[in-house]
Amino acid sequence: MDLLPKVPGWSHNAGVTLTARIHQAVSDIPAEAWDRLAGDDNPFVSHAFLALLEESGSVGGRSGWSPLPIVIEDEAGEAAAALAAYLKGHSQGEYVFDHAWADAWSRAGGDYYPKLQIAAPFTPATGPRLLLGDRPELAAPLLRTVEQLCEANELSSAHATFIAPEQVPLFEAAGWLLRNDIQFHWENRGYASFADFLAVLSSDKRKNLRKERARAQDGVEIRQLTGADIRPEHWDAFWLFYQDTGARKWGRPYLTREAFDLIGQRMADKVLLVLAFIDGQAVAGAINFIGGHALYGRYWGALVDKPFLHFELCYYQAIDAAIAMGLSRVEAGAQGGHKLARGYEPVQTWSAHYITDPGFRRAVADFLERERAGIAQDQMVLGQRTPFRKG
Repeated sequence: MDLLPKVPGWSHNAGVTLTARIHQAVSDIPAEAWDRLAGDDNPFVSHAFLALLEESGSVGGRSGWSPLPIVIEDEAGEAAAALAAYLKGHSQGEYVFDHAWADAWSRAGGDYYPKLQIAAPFTPATGPRLLLGDRPELAAPLLRTVEQLCEANELSSAHATFIAPEQVPLFEAAGWLLRNDIQFHWENRGYASFADFLAVLSSDKRKNLRKERARAQDGVEIRQLTGADIRPEHWDAFWLFYQDTGARKWGRPYLTREAFDLIGQRMADKVLLVLAFIDGQAVAGAINFIGGHALYGRYWGALVDKPFLHFELCYYQAIDAAIAMGLSRVEAGAQGGHKLARGYEPVQTWSAHYITDPGFRRAVADFLERERAGIAQDQMVLGQRTPFRKG
């Protein structure tokens, strides 16, 4: 999918001219310039992560994710704001489902694809979608550039997913449609240990978690690895786990084998790899990414069927690590009501949507209003089912 956008210059703040540029890859943009805008809190908007997805072939080519990062430059030609965008030929790997919108638009005689996706590919973790550095006033021209890109190229829509909560008002101010959903996050309330966390649970839930951990750890050695401690053989093992889970859930995994090699080479200090060994053989694992304030659980897999090992590697080990690192929360990925009983609480996640056709926009807005009421009810019910002591 090739796009040759018409991008205007912008007049801003009494005659200051800003220029919007569309690039074909994040790797075409200097890492220092990109990371200066992105900051170092969220690993999934870093230049290293987005560029390695391109280099490894996880995006681009026939993946259906064609990179189109946008950069706003000031009069001196310096990058002043940016966002990671992708021209999409499908709705896979997004975790915010718009297949019904695509079907409705197709039945009406329209072409829903290609569309524009503002996201960290394959990553249902919250983060800044507008990389503004210290220039929040540039949110408006950055989003207007996205809108004009859609209009000039007859794209049906643009979608920003898993928006950091503090950026939601920026999309709302621009008139984008807001959508919310529910994820399960663990919150660190100043715990000094896992035992401190257990102490705030109800008695029966506390006993259940202890039993689950004991059964999962029986006969198993669990190692937490980061940085230089992650060796090539660990990535070889994890690739097998990832392949197994991907084959069972989606038909094909999103990341290529090379992506994991590049993560190990360029981001190992941002990775926590949790591996389970039986008789010295790695049999299961989970990968987490380390942010400035959060631990982000991403992928897991196993070659054995051992009760509660999934919960141990993905949820309890993540809690242990977050407490040890002094992180404020664990984001354990999309969906999964089973996380509730393990101390992960329901929180709202946000996406924002720009629909080019006025009639279609009204229909989507009506749908979102109805959906929002159901989501609010679900969150209220789930919030009453947390395992914490009441009163």
